[in-house]
Amino acid sequence: MIFWTPVFFIMPRQECWKVVKFWALSNLWFHHKIVGTRFDFRGLEHIPKSGGLIVASKHQSSWETYTLTLFFSDAIYILKRELTFIPLFGWYIAKMKVVPIHRGRGKEALAVLSVNAGEQYSAGRQILIYPEGTRKLPGAAPAYKYGITHLYKEIGARVLPVALNAGVFWPRNSFLRQPGTIVMEFMKVIEPGMPREKFSKQLENVIEKKAGQLIKEARTKPHKD
Repeated sequence: MIFWTPVFFIMPRQECWKVVKFWALSNLWFHHKIVGTRFDFRGLEHIPKSGGLIVASKHQSSWETYTLTLFFSDAIYILKRELTFIPLFGWYIAKMKVVPIHRGRGKEALAVLSVNAGEQYSAGRQILIYPEGTRKLPGAAPAYKYGITHLYKEIGARVLPVALNAGVFWPRNSFLRQPGTIVMEFMKVIEPGMPREKFSKQLENVIEKKAGQLIKEARTKPHKD
């Protein structure tokens, strides 16, 4: 961030994505070269080529926070407001027009979220959101929040579910990384128009079933150098 500061804040946002994606690719390259971890991206054919989209991803590690940006042209994160207060980092994410939320304000926060996210969705951006709100240990009981269901109905959004097993090789709150193959899988888009309860159950079932399969695969498939 220090290196790019002289030019990042005067570049158009679309050009800034080149910096972000270069950083993400650099992380993957070093991760592979130093640790020996490999990466397998599946279901890429399910990613829509254009238009607004909500990307609902399982969250187990720091890995997916930057890796997801590689697959979308103009992504936007929904994140807790406190992250925008971090010096330098907060300025960077503000430049990319993220949607910060004040998680302690309940319904008021949801109303603001609907307006801000709706504007970005209508502009054709891809909204990246973690339905559980925080990183979870692989295999831990799911705890999906209401926010994703609220957005789905309020802005009439398409939702792209994403499952992964990154937490097996890079656990939450840990600096240590393990060799193996991290898999990220994109699944079929859930189209708008479903009842809230039905959508909520389908999203959770689709992501959790696939994530469970990927975790099992990671723990049983031998690592190859």
